[in-house]
This record gives sequence, C-alpha cells and structure tokens, in this order.
Amino acid sequence: MENTFRDQIKLLSRMLFTFFFLFLILIGGLFYLIDNPETFESSKTDSLQDVTEADDKVENTIDLANGFIDDEGMEATIQNCTGCHSAQLVTQNRMSREGWKATIKWMQETQNLWDLGANEELILTYLSKNYAPTKKGRRQNLENIEWYELE
Repeated sequence: MENTFRDQIKLLSRMLFTFFFLFLILIGGLFYLIDNPETFESSKTDSLQDVTEADDKVENTIDLANGFIDDEGMEATIQNCTGCHSAQLVTQNRMSREGWKATIKWMQETQNLWDLGANEELILTYLSKNYAPTKKGRRQNLENIEWYELE
C-alpha cells in the first residue's frame, strides 16, 4: 500500500513539473511576442501578400489561385461551383456539353444546387470548351523495328 502511494506521489510530481515547464515556455513565448510584435506581423503580411499575388497570377492559361483554365466564363464557374466543392473536383472531370448539363441537373435535383439562371449557358460553354473529353486510344503500331531473339 505504501509503495502505491509513493508511486502516485512521484507520478503527480512529474506531472506538475511537466505542466510548470510547459507553462514557463508559454509565458516566455508570450513575452517574446509582446517585445517583438514585428515578427508576428511581418509573417502575417508576407503570407497575405503571397496569397494576393497568386490570386492574380495566370501561367500557361491556368489560374494559379484555383487551377481553372483562364477563359471566358471562368469567374461564373468558380462562383457557382467552388461554393460546394473544390475546384479540383471540376477540373479533373472531362465531359461533353450534355454530360456537364446532366451533372448540373443532377446536382440541382439531389444536392440542392441553386438555379444558375443566365449563368448556366456561360458555365456550360466554359466547361464544355475547356474540360471536354480527350480522345484517347491505343498507341500507334510500332513500325520499322528490328527485332532480335534473346539467346
């Protein structure tokens, strides 16, 4: 019985020491921030500046802020699609105009997508132009190959 009590006291003292040590680190960090507020402020403004620069940047016709192809109708598509899901969910798909229209209709019937109104035509044109199916088939036959036999 006495051993258990001593073990509990040791455990409690270790826990108190750990708590006190972590408390001192927290207090030290707070005093550092109070004495050096520019450290915290500059890191905030740097990250905000990076985000702002990415918002306006387009490389190889891709809008860097969201991954959409920069073309007429992109803004309407972003406003109506990315409110519910990521931009990548749109950009990874390839569908015909009818496929995109059916997907929009399905989302309206089952996922509570709002009526797109006049934007629907603009969005369908944008998606069917920039995210249409790509023709993929077998590779072309190899020709003029000198075959050899393994020994």
